[in-house]
Amino acid sequence: MNSNSFHLDAQQIFEHISFGPLVDDLARMHRESPADLQDMLLEQPGQMDKDYCLIRAAWQGGAALGVKIASVFPANVSHDLPAIHAAYILFDGINGVPVRSIDGNALTYLKTAADSALGSQLLARPDCRRLLMVGAGAMAPYLIEAHCTVHPQIEEIRIWNRSVGRRDALLDEINKGRHAEAADDLAEAVAWADLVCCATMTSEPLIQGEWLQPGAHLDLVGAFRKDMREADDEALRRAQVFVDSRKTTIGEIGELVIPMEAGVISEEDVLGDLYDLCANKTGRQNPKDITLFKNGGGGHLDLMTARHIENRCAPDQ
Repeated sequence: MNSNSFHLDAQQIFEHISFGPLVDDLARMHRESPADLQDMLLEQPGQMDKDYCLIRAAWQGGAALGVKIASVFPANVSHDLPAIHAAYILFDGINGVPVRSIDGNALTYLKTAADSALGSQLLARPDCRRLLMVGAGAMAPYLIEAHCTVHPQIEEIRIWNRSVGRRDALLDEINKGRHAEAADDLAEAVAWADLVCCATMTSEPLIQGEWLQPGAHLDLVGAFRKDMREADDEALRRAQVFVDSRKTTIGEIGELVIPMEAGVISEEDVLGDLYDLCANKTGRQNPKDITLFKNGGGGHLDLMTARHIENRCAPDQ
């Protein structure tokens, strides 16, 4: 295998991958045996905030194993650079031979958005028509596209961001294929929405639970450290809480760690993860319920997405 055929770049990946088949494949893979996982997080103070190196390994015996190395440099946004860069290597699960090098940013965008879309497909009301995107970072256009793919009935999209310039740039991008409008008042926009997707780097909660309307679905993407959260205690109290994986969120991410340590909720209040949801063991009980889904984005999801990419767009051997 030559070096060109070993590596899949972002252009090759996006030419072959669409969210509908990817979400379907993630649902199917969640009915397989779970992968073994191991994470390592290195941190170093940066100019504006701490910089991070995240290493995630996942091994599904007999199928595949993979490792992702991602850098998180929050100050990059002030230099018009993505905050996150990543590389991924997929190995054969039987003999350990390296199979493919995959552009890690493309894989992360697809994995993260498809993870949230699968959650909203299983939990949001089937008649949801109004989507609010909170945050205008690199993930936002992929999250919007993924949610709209699994909810084709969505008719209205609004975008809120602290920086008006970044919000308007995202609006220009989204409006090339869909119609979206600016949201200036976050409280009003959350109350307006059937589906709220939040993908920010905040440590202090942005989403207030009192703003959520009965029947809303809240998709929380951004928090990945134990000191980070995007929704307040009232949101956790009012909602039926679900996660993508119990193993990679409970005790690991501030969205759950902080309210659990404060006694706001307990581990038993997490009603299920995607393994439970895809097995039809749990889910939304009532159209008026508020559902909350924490996207933790563990290494098992990187591996599932890498397997899908390999099957869909690997060059002919």
